[in-house]
Amino acid sequence: MPTFIMLSTLGPDGAATLRENPERLKQVNAEVESMGVHVREQFATLGPYDFCNILEAPDETTIAKVALVLGARGTLKTLTLTAIPVDEFIASMRKT
Repeated sequence: MPTFIMLSTLGPDGAATLRENPERLKQVNAEVESMGVHVREQFATLGPYDFCNILEAPDETTIAKVALVLGARGTLKTLTLTAIPVDEFIASMRKT
């Protein structure tokens, strides 16, 4: 399955929710998994983004749906990137 990196920034309501209920992160991961996306890794980060999630999804449409559903709650904003394994990238460059 293709790999995606989803960076997220919490809004005030999202930060308040996590402060009161940190386990909410695991609940959201379960919701994401129920939409057909596998949460491979998740990191809390410092800087402009609060979390970095490494996700696997069947396609771009599925990951776009997850980003929209999560963003529609108004508790966070996301930036989603396609991640290409370096070996695959190198192989594709050799074909040209």
